This record gives sequence, structure tokens and C-alpha cells, in this order.
Amino acid sequence: MPVNPELVGREFPPTPPYLVGREKVREFARAVFATDAQHLDPEAARALGYADVVAPPTFAMVVQDLTLQQLLAEPDSGIALERTVHAEQRFRYSRPIVAGDELTARLQVTGVRPFGKGAMVTSEAEISDGAGDHVVTAVSVLLIGGEE
Repeated sequence: MPVNPELVGREFPPTPPYLVGREKVREFARAVFATDAQHLDPEAARALGYADVVAPPTFAMVVQDLTLQQLLAEPDSGIALERTVHAEQRFRYSRPIVAGDELTARLQVTGVRPFGKGAMVTSEAEISDGAGDHVVTAVSVLLIGGEE
């Protein structure tokens, strides 16, 4: 089944709240070689005015992944994981993610563009904190290969 062009404009329900943990931030920082003290040491982060360790910018992908799982689970999407490549990623931040944040994300598919035998699917995940304030918009482009 080809990628469903009617995905454009589809919105998904908010994800359950994700509590950003200090150790998760530290693990992620080590995995992406983010060695600045603000990512690892709460005192260094506090000296910069943050309540706790600051997540590296790409950490938002952890929360966005919850929304992409919703998209991949859509029975009429035409998206097959085995033919999917994560082609592009962008972030628009209002403020950094900090340990202790409780984040919720809401995904909207903003584009489906034919690409060879497949398609490129663009989506935006609006990620907000427990007060409902915007933290980051994560924009993702998935390249879906066509069937053989």
C-alpha cells in the first residue's frame, strides 16, 4: 500500500506526560558526546540559572518518538517501518529541556510528498511542559520507500 496522502493535516492525541529524569539526561548526553557540564552536573546547570541538568538539544527526539510511534501505528498510513528512513530532523526551541520537566507532545502530519516509488512524510510534534507552555517543536521527515 502506498503512503496515504490523506495523512496531511491529521492530528494525533497528546502523548502521556513524559517526566524528564536527571539520569536519562546524563545518559543521553554521554551517548551524543555532549560533554558540557550543564548536561551532567546539577550545580553547573544551577550556576547557569537552570533548576537541574539541561538536556542536549536533540533530546527532544526522545519525546517526539512517542508521537512517531502513533503515526507508525496508523493502519491506513501506508508507512511500513522496514521501508522507512529518518531523513531529516529540526528543532525550534522556546526554552531548553531541563530534568524535572513533564513534557507532553502532540503530532500533526504537515506533508506527504511523492518521492520516486515512495514518499516523504513531514510531521511536527509540538512539545509543551506541565503548565501547557511551548518548549520545542520537533520537525521530522521520514523517507518511505516504495514497495518492490
